[in-house]
This record gives sequence, C-alpha cells and structure tokens, in this order.
Amino acid sequence: MKKIIQIMLLFLLFFALPLQSFASIDGAVISNLGTSNVALTIRDADTGKMVYSHNGDKLMRPASNMKLISGAAALGILGEDYRFTTELYMDGTVQSHVLNGNVYIKGSGDPTLTKENFQAFANVLKQNGIKTINGNLIGDDTAFSGSTLPVGVDKADESYYFGARTSAITMSQNADFDASTVIIEAKPGKVGAKPTYSIEPNLSGLVISNQAKTVNKGQKNTLTIKRVYNSNKVIISGSLPQGSSAKEWVTLQNPSKNTMQAIKTTLQNAGIKFVNNSKIVLAPVSNEAKLLHTNKSRPLAAIFPAFMKLSNNSIADILVKALGQQELGEGSTLAGINVMKSYSQLLDVPVDKWRFADGSGLSDANRVTTNGLAQLLFNVQQQPYFNTYFISLPIAGNSERMVGGTLRKRLTEANLQNRIYAKTGYIPNVYTLSGYVKGNSGKQYIFSILLENKANGNTHIDRAMASIVKSL
Repeated sequence: MKKIIQIMLLFLLFFALPLQSFASIDGAVISNLGTSNVALTIRDADTGKMVYSHNGDKLMRPASNMKLISGAAALGILGEDYRFTTELYMDGTVQSHVLNGNVYIKGSGDPTLTKENFQAFANVLKQNGIKTINGNLIGDDTAFSGSTLPVGVDKADESYYFGARTSAITMSQNADFDASTVIIEAKPGKVGAKPTYSIEPNLSGLVISNQAKTVNKGQKNTLTIKRVYNSNKVIISGSLPQGSSAKEWVTLQNPSKNTMQAIKTTLQNAGIKFVNNSKIVLAPVSNEAKLLHTNKSRPLAAIFPAFMKLSNNSIADILVKALGQQELGEGSTLAGINVMKSYSQLLDVPVDKWRFADGSGLSDANRVTTNGLAQLLFNVQQQPYFNTYFISLPIAGNSERMVGGTLRKRLTEANLQNRIYAKTGYIPNVYTLSGYVKGNSGKQYIFSILLENKANGNTHIDRAMASIVKSL
C-alpha cells in the first residue's frame, strides 16, 4: 500500500509541472543540495497546489525560518497595531522638589525603548516638580516569567547579541532593536596605550576591564569585546591598530536591572538626584502608586522589518512571551510557543508532529517540515496582515540594508534581483530559505528549503534557487 501511495504521489507531482521543468528542479536539488539531508517543497502561490516535494514531510531544523511561524502568530494575535507600553509611576509625596517615595518603571517587553525615552521619563518627573528622589527606583518586570536566557544559547554565545536575554524591561540603542544589549566601540590611542571606548546608551551597570593595547597601523586587529559569562564584567582585550576601530553589541547580564541602571544614569544626567541609600529594586508596582506617563512603542507593523529582514532573535523571543501573556496570562516561552502552535493549527498547518522550542529558531530542538512551512506561507496570503508580513521579508539581491536584509548580498544576478522574498536561516550545520519567488514564466510560487550537514550551505541553496527560477 505504501508503495502504491508513493507512486501516486510521484504521478501527481509529474503532472503538476511540465515534465521538463520537474526534471530540471529535481536535477537542481540533487546536484546542489543532495538527497538525504535536504527537504524542499514548492507550491503554486495562487492555488496552494504542491508542484514539487522532496522529503517534504521529513522533520528538519528550521533555524530562523521559525520566525515565519512566530511572526504570523504575532501579527495574527497581537495585531499590526499592537504597541508595547512602558509606564512611569511614583508613590509618596513631593515637598520642596523632593519626592519622599519611590519611582517605578513597569515594562511589557518593549524592544524599541531607547535613551530618548529615558530622557522623556526625566522630563515628566521634572514636570511633576521632582528634583530629588528620596526613595528607590523600582522596576516591575512581572509581565514576563521564566528564564531570561533564550533556549539554545550556550555559555560561549551568551555575550553576543543573537543570544540576548529576554525581559519585560529592556532597551535598544538604534532602529535595529537588538534588545538587551549595549554598543561598545573602541578606538585606538597612541601606540602602546590602551584604546579609548564609548558605550551606548551608558555603562548600564556593567564594569569594563580594558586590557587592550594600540599597535601600529597595518598590524593585525585582534581586539575583542566580550562579557564574562554570568557577570556584569566586560573585558576589552587584544590589539587595535591605529586607523581602525572595533564595535560590539554586548548583551546585558540582567536586562531588567541593567536597563533600570541605564534609566537611573539618564535621570541623574538630566539633573535629578537620588539620595545616597537609594537602590534599584525589582518588584511589582505598589497599589498606592500614581501613573505619571505611558510610553507606547511604534506599532508592531513598523517593528516587523527589523524583526524579519535582520532576523532579530531578541524581538522573536519577546514576541513569544508577549503572545503567552496576552492569550494565556503567562509571559513565558512555553506559554508563547503553545500559542504559536495553536495559531498554526488555526491556519490549517499540520503541526502535530512538529517540535516548538522557541520563536527565533536559535534552538537546535525545533523541528518542522517544508510541506508545512509552504502551507503556512500559502495560507497567510489570505490574512489581513499579509502585506506587512510579505514586505518585511528580505528581498534577494537588493543592496539596501532595510530592504534586502539578510539577502542583500545573495542571489544578486540581474535575473534574480527583487524577485525572491524569503526568510533566511542559519545555525551550526543548518541552512534554510523559505518564501515567495517569481519564476521565469512570470508566475508566483511558494518554496521552502531546509538543508543540514552541508558545508557552505547558502551557496548550494542559492545555486539551486537560480536553477529552480529558470524552471518555473
């Protein structure tokens, strides 16, 4: 019976495309991607009809193609107009410009919060007559729960932006929205002297140990900037040649506390004083506290390009916890991935055998199929948010950073530029690409490629895609 079904499936696939086209695609798959460690599915974008499938039901690791799932769930459940809020409260009384009480910051995971927002908090406090705070600065991060460290981040990667911790109180430095990081830039001094460095937005509770030295121009740049595992200590080491520089996005050990320290420093720089025994504390907002100000992030639709085009893991992790909080009243990763799975089922995606570990794809434990991803990409076309979803995908060969994204330097041939909108993906030994492509016929197709255990996988995928485009 199983053999009969396989024969029938092959029969259907052969007649879904002209025989020559089918053979060309099959040849591209075998010659560029191999047979055993690859899955590929192609569907007609208009009808959803499967026109080619190789290992389409094989469970594979999606890497950042997982963002196609978490992104759809976020737009479908939170909505394009969803805004993260950060609230400023105070309790106690103000006398002679002294607040005899506490100031509170209550977060909901806003990945777009910056020092400009911190300055706005300072302005609001001043408008309420506060010049000195005789109390504590308290952060309420209870909207999210569970471990702040994303699933799949190991000790070696914990310092780097792609493994940033997730908290309901966090911050970013620019419009890339790499939340829970600071940017440290080192510049050379005199030969033999230590390089100078700057930090955005500020020190934020970190402790810098500058062990680096400046060397002559032309020598090798070996400078590294890395936070010591499970601590606030950042070590700058190595050699920095004159005429060069080095920049690193360094993750925060405790995003809530580090962000609160960044806020405190901004308030102090704005002229607001704290008494000597004032502390930074993490606790819920007091029932007696008064709301002074609500900061609202830009809409989710406006955040989406940074999320998808730049494959932003921290936004993915935040969205997953926000989904759990909104739908289940629990801002944990587990709650969020359960919401993702339920939403996928709502879109008629066969996920019963899939394994959900996170929303970013960084975890090695995720498992999906190309048939299912292609089904998801077909069904989201009918959703009201599809335009936001589609235009946020990286566009092949488009050199503009916030248009081409992670595909801006790939598939750059003239006949491929701007005709492939797709999500890239990479973790060790895994390369993926799934999205929409316009074939040489002018017809639109949906495709999903998951490749494992092949060196230089992106090169092989791009070669296969070039051949597939010619065949469609």
